[in-house]
Amino acid sequence: MSILNMRRVLVGVDDSADALLAFEYAIKRAVKDDLELVIVSVLENDELNVYQALNKDYIHGQYNDLEKHVLDYQEQARAEGVKNVRAVIAEGEPGEVIIKEVIPKVQPDLLIIGSKAKEGIAKYFGSQAAYMAKYAPVPVLVVR
Repeated sequence: MSILNMRRVLVGVDDSADALLAFEYAIKRAVKDDLELVIVSVLENDELNVYQALNKDYIHGQYNDLEKHVLDYQEQARAEGVKNVRAVIAEGEPGEVIIKEVIPKVQPDLLIIGSKAKEGIAKYFGSQAAYMAKYAPVPVLVVR
């Protein structure tokens, strides 16, 4: 697919300032070019301690909270004029899950991500963004 013939954009969100900038850019791009916008957020397993990971109610609650939050993003995109928008939630290591699971299912023409994560040591190095930029099978726009 030529970048000039884009139909679908995938944007990763995690509430970091850079991810919010990426989300705003994705909305503007989707409205301007009449693109489908797919919003993805990842429930990171490494943020859970062993007791939380074994507690099905805790995991279910975390998933439900994330789902509600991502649906709020979806409504915001609609309110700002995106005609075709949907949300996806995945679990695992964000970069790896987006590259190996989400992109093959969603088949975007462009991935838009923030340059830094919201928490942890990775926020200083942008390792998730670097991983996705290196291994994505589609063009990647890193926003900062």
